[in-house]
Amino acid sequence: MDAVGHDHEHGTSTRARLSIALGIIAGVLLLEVAGAWLSGSLALLADAGHMASDAIGLVVALVASVVAARPATDRHTFGFRRVEVLGALANGVLLTVVAVIVAVEAIRRLTSTVEAHPQPVPLLVVASVGLAANVVALLVLRGGDKTSLNLRGAMLEVFGDVLGSIAAIVAGVVLLTTGFVAADAIASLAIAALIVPRAALLLRDVVRVLTESAPRETDVALIRTHLLETPGVVAVHDVHVWAITSGAPVFSAHVECDAAVFESGRTGEMLDALGACLHEHFDVEHSTFQLEPAGHSESEDPAHR
Repeated sequence: MDAVGHDHEHGTSTRARLSIALGIIAGVLLLEVAGAWLSGSLALLADAGHMASDAIGLVVALVASVVAARPATDRHTFGFRRVEVLGALANGVLLTVVAVIVAVEAIRRLTSTVEAHPQPVPLLVVASVGLAANVVALLVLRGGDKTSLNLRGAMLEVFGDVLGSIAAIVAGVVLLTTGFVAADAIASLAIAALIVPRAALLLRDVVRVLTESAPRETDVALIRTHLLETPGVVAVHDVHVWAITSGAPVFSAHVECDAAVFESGRTGEMLDALGACLHEHFDVEHSTFQLEPAGHSESEDPAHR
């Protein structure tokens, strides 16, 4: 099978896995909302909010797998891959809002003189169904986690749901066996605590991409050192590293070369060598270099040196 056919088959498999997982999560989400209303359980409502965010994450991954394949245009010269970042921004904000609402309501219930009395049986039944469905969704996604970044991210989302369902089940068991009504609110706080770090990390990564900061795993000084080791390179300046979306770094730089590179017509070879250096050592697919004669930076604007 040729590379194009393999990529198409892989993309179809990715979309199929994401679609199946999304269907499962959406179904359980509706079940948990209904269960929270019937049982009065805040833990179920918290887990439903968690799953709503995960459903959005799966939709983003599904859309990204389709949109990312669209070719660049004169209007969108880098293509449409940043749609994933905008979706992640919405997801991070939703996660934060859900965590705050759940935490505030849990604290209100814990400090209120009027105790809420969630029904443990509906809570246990719905949380158990949710756990089973989340495990199935996790297994559906697990087969592709080694080859697809989208699937790996989605798998982490669903794994968080598994933990939320377990917290809700524990609350239901405690309620049923001891009558300790605060267990539901405590479980809700635990679920909110699971949500907050993920939301913070997600928003941090979004801000890093949107502000065009260098990717967290990128060592700009090390890249510059590697480029300077290329035969014929005299200096490297005006270096910029950013990302179109997570896992898609872009690099540009002005590279000063000795006169022999230009006199012998080896500029094409130099560009190939520089591009290969970034691709092989730093996994940068998209790089742009401006080749200049040695000392050219002295005549440039200081901001570009």
